[in-house]
Amino acid sequence: MNTHTLIGSLVGLVVGAALALAIVWFSAPSMMMMVDESPYGFEETVAEFQAAADEAGWSVLEARDMQAVVANHGADVDPVMVFDLCSSRHSIEILEQDAERIVTPMMPCRVSIYETSDGTVHIARMNSGLVARTFGGLISDVMQTASGETEAFIATVVN
Repeated sequence: MNTHTLIGSLVGLVVGAALALAIVWFSAPSMMMMVDESPYGFEETVAEFQAAADEAGWSVLEARDMQAVVANHGADVDPVMVFDLCSSRHSIEILEQDAERIVTPMMPCRVSIYETSDGTVHIARMNSGLVARTFGGLISDVMQTASGETEAFIATVVN
């Protein structure tokens, strides 16, 4: 292989790698977060979501009214509720194993329902299924299953 071919190959490799990293860098946020528009108003979406979670066997551990929280600090924002969800069936599998407890900062699962300034209501959450793939093993299996369940009951609200 001559020097020009080698240099051309190295430049091509570096440019290709840089392009791939740029694509991942700019697309990662939209891949990591998921959002659906609700056909309902804010209060009805919250009620439908809580009922769907309950029917699916998930517990709402806490529901935070972020609009009220920031109002206490003098800010006025559109409605936002953040829900901490738990399924004991899945959390037990993680919590029983020392090595798997590394993912406990992501527990419980969080879902946000918010209204934008145009009155549109959205349900947002982390793409747990995608994140799960990075772990492999039991963590991946549990997170994939939990993600599938939450997506299924969210679908009953937005469809």
